[in-house]
Amino acid sequence: MSGQNGKLASDTAMVLAAGLGKRMRPLTATQPKPMVRVAGKALIDHSLDKLAEAGVANAVVNVHYLADAIEAHLAERAQPKVVFSDEREALLETGGGLVKALNSGLLPDPFFTVNSDNIWLDGPFDAFRELSQAWDAEAMDGLLLLVPHSRAYNHRRKGDFHMDGLGRISRRRSGRIAPFIWTGIQILSHRLLRDAPEGAFSTNIFWDRAIEEGRLYGISFPGEWAEVGDPEAVKTTENLLKRG
Repeated sequence: MSGQNGKLASDTAMVLAAGLGKRMRPLTATQPKPMVRVAGKALIDHSLDKLAEAGVANAVVNVHYLADAIEAHLAERAQPKVVFSDEREALLETGGGLVKALNSGLLPDPFFTVNSDNIWLDGPFDAFRELSQAWDAEAMDGLLLLVPHSRAYNHRRKGDFHMDGLGRISRRRSGRIAPFIWTGIQILSHRLLRDAPEGAFSTNIFWDRAIEEGRLYGISFPGEWAEVGDPEAVKTTENLLKRG
């Protein structure tokens, strides 16, 4: 496994920041969602600061809605080093955004991904170290950082995944509650993105294929995590951060 020697499995993360932020309105009427401030700091800076603290050297940030504002905000950031994947012409959704960055030569094999609307408090090890220690490139196409309901804040749905004793994950069954929620953080191989469709599409297409092939895995995150998807969640998350 890649991370058993304590090193990170990748030096690069893609930070997904191109969404329209409709659920965050009215806060996103004049600013992109990654620029919404939580505890005095833009959402995207919470993610980028975590990457820097973990030692991830490079961040690929995709942009679409009010892209100029994000680019200007991050222009002076040195750690991690930021490059942009420009989706101004068309919003490509998560899967299409990953493929565009990959085809542009911006993503090594493997690479981390982070959603820019999540905030988390690490456990004994940082999230990227946790993933690196569990990453097995021979067995896995993707490894998702999952959190149980008891350590997830602002998540009002029924969960996302089940996980077996080996860490292989499967989808929530219809009408049931799944014990694990995806944190928006994962490590992916280039193999997962093979034979991609053109245009805009969800990463779910890749995940479903990997589940069928037994190559999508998860680990349970020991820290605490908050989804910041709407204005109401901002206050809740700020309270979490105050508690530390």
